[in-house]
Amino acid sequence: MAGLSRRRLLGAALLAGAVSACGAPPTAPTERALRVLIATNEPWGTYHAEPLPAEAQRRGWTLTQLVPDRTEIDADEPVPVAVAGEFPEADLLVVTGAGDWPADCLAQLPDLPVVASSLAYLAPQEAPRAAEVRARVGAATASSQAEATSFRAHLGLDGDIAVVGSAQTDDLPARSPEPGTVLVLTSVTRADATSAAAPGAQLLLDSARRLAEAGRRVVVGLHPREDRALWSEYEISPVPSVRASAAAEVAIGIPGTVFPLVAAVGTSLVGCVDPALDIPGYLRDVCSAVIDDPAAAVPAVDGARPLAPDALTAAVGPVGGSAARLLDAWRDAVVAARR
Repeated sequence: MAGLSRRRLLGAALLAGAVSACGAPPTAPTERALRVLIATNEPWGTYHAEPLPAEAQRRGWTLTQLVPDRTEIDADEPVPVAVAGEFPEADLLVVTGAGDWPADCLAQLPDLPVVASSLAYLAPQEAPRAAEVRARVGAATASSQAEATSFRAHLGLDGDIAVVGSAQTDDLPARSPEPGTVLVLTSVTRADATSAAAPGAQLLLDSARRLAEAGRRVVVGLHPREDRALWSEYEISPVPSVRASAAAEVAIGIPGTVFPLVAAVGTSLVGCVDPALDIPGYLRDVCSAVIDDPAAAVPAVDGARPLAPDALTAAVGPVGGSAARLLDAWRDAVVAARR
């Protein structure tokens, strides 16, 4: 996932407000009352945190995602948010990468312990502001060993990264494929203030058309920020892509964070990779085939096979109980910082 373009999201007045709201040292936490703030590389992208509030609530914790403003936040947003200038007091700041927004939030919350947790895939190159983030990170987590390798490179970290799994695998649907059904997993085909676009949209559109012409039922699993109008001629899945993948014989799309999760369901994957798209090797590895020509879509889907168990473990990490493991790691970081 790309971060914001190199611009400062917070003006001086907003920064001053954030400091006044959070400048005082946080109170000592208890096991049942941690207050956690999250800042992501996609500042308004709360969908990556959606699987976590239920476990936080079960523990009596308060989990809040930091956003620059409410322009991209829906009224029924399931993840609690706080805007610049109104950051609440907290015990821990979690950053999901070294983009501009997490780095800006770090600068305004100098007294908080920090954990870096990979909640979405990042390219395995050190980010421009990685040094700022790295200097504050007390612990780091990732869903799998493969994701940890990319996350370590993104942050320029030398230390260990705890593998905790993905909370999205805590409630996987039972696989029940419908004959002839192909799930198309879109990425982001339009850049906006939230983040950049992923190349490959035309390749995926053309591949979907070839599959439909070959008699496949094409169901589209939309990325949360995808342009829905691009896919209006097809059936749009009314449920999230991981759940929709259980009813598909094969899924095809631009490799992204959802790919290992779909592999965990047991659904075979075909990756559509534009030459301009930089994708970590482990996301390619979960694919039965990778294509760069729509003419290859039908034979690739016909020959797709599920991921082998050892490859699945490397790409997905432990399945079940992952939200609890992640929050345990956050708790341990707070305890360590208070010693």
